[in-house]
Amino acid sequence: MDNNTTTVVLESYPMNGGDGTYSYSKNSNIHKKASSVASSLIEDAIASKFDMNQFSSSLKHTFNIADLGCSVGPNTFIAMEKVLKALQKKYQSQHPNKPEFHVFFNDHSANDFNTLFSSLPPERYYFAAGVPGSFHGRVFPKSSLHLAYSQYALQWLSKVPEELLDKNSPAWNKGRIHYTYACDEVVNAYAAQFSKDMASFFDARANELVAGGLMLLIIPANPEDIPCSRPPLGMTFDLLGRCLVDMAKEGLISEVEVDSFNLPVYYPYAKEITQVIKRNGCFDIEMMELQRPQVDGLRQTPQILASILRSGLEVIISKHFGSQIIDELFNRVHKKAEEFPNPFESSFREGTQLFLALKRK
Repeated sequence: MDNNTTTVVLESYPMNGGDGTYSYSKNSNIHKKASSVASSLIEDAIASKFDMNQFSSSLKHTFNIADLGCSVGPNTFIAMEKVLKALQKKYQSQHPNKPEFHVFFNDHSANDFNTLFSSLPPERYYFAAGVPGSFHGRVFPKSSLHLAYSQYALQWLSKVPEELLDKNSPAWNKGRIHYTYACDEVVNAYAAQFSKDMASFFDARANELVAGGLMLLIIPANPEDIPCSRPPLGMTFDLLGRCLVDMAKEGLISEVEVDSFNLPVYYPYAKEITQVIKRNGCFDIEMMELQRPQVDGLRQTPQILASILRSGLEVIISKHFGSQIIDELFNRVHKKAEEFPNPFESSFREGTQLFLALKRK
């Protein structure tokens, strides 16, 4: 395990910043709604699996919390409020002296931290700080965190698997932008990269969390009864890819550009996560549950789907193809999405969200 304190600089894929029409802050309600199903599990994990007395000597006056992959809000603030309420309740029942809480909001340096901090809740009971850097490496000092949290972030890979860009490789992903509906070699390349990234993630957190510290993770996942190449959450990427291929056929972008573009996103099976955790050997799995994200009550329209995709992918698409194609591309996504009556229902089905509570040994 690497004990170096240097931060790893990796590929950055920030969500759209600001508070405009296509900003992540205006289009992240679906993730807020989806992750809300884990609220009771968060409270249960802190209430039943967290022993404050185990590391009371390391607390002194400050309890340190990190949200890894926080993006620009408001979901990170909602999540931290849930965590802190559960912690305060725990302190009332177990520990006489409540410490001050310090929340570290972590994401890549390209993240829009200005929007994040300009929208901090004015009435909050914690101190706040931003920590730029990739969570695939070390971003905090050794044994400095008491609780780490991450929601809807770990599906992002540190980089696109190199085999996908090699014309001589059986994993060359010609004509596709993701592993959805791709051949086994492409799927395996994504899975291997995810495994490497998660190994680095857990190595880093093992260094940063104190013994007895808790890590709470909400990860979009692939149901066990679905082939790896058919992830429900990847269907929208297939739709986006078809629009790019159509634009290449019409000469609006080049075929070479499409063939060299792949989304660095992977939806794991639960067993893939547990295998990495067991190999790491520094964490006990205290709770694990596959859930159906709650998207009931959300407006489900093609326009909303296109806006959600744009808020999360505009930056990475613009970096590769140029910003001049964005309006045309997502207008096409909107029109093509009209072929699907309920675009969210097929994506957010039973087993597409994994909740994990891990304790540092």
